[in-house]
Amino acid sequence: MSARTRTRPHPAPRGGVGNRLPWWALALPALAFVTLLVLISHPADAQAATGEPALSLILERAHQLMAR
Repeated sequence: MSARTRTRPHPAPRGGVGNRLPWWALALPALAFVTLLVLISHPADAQAATGEPALSLILERAHQLMAR
């Protein structure tokens, strides 16, 4: 009784239509990066930048709780 050998599947052809990304797959991350870069470079333009930063309030509160 001999064991069956598995045949290897044929490799996928290169350069097919399935390898191309749609235009928005590159445009949306680039747009998000540019938007965040602009917000970082001009924080006064952001609407949420008028008050104290929330991160500093959270860290201050954590420090007060640990100091007790």
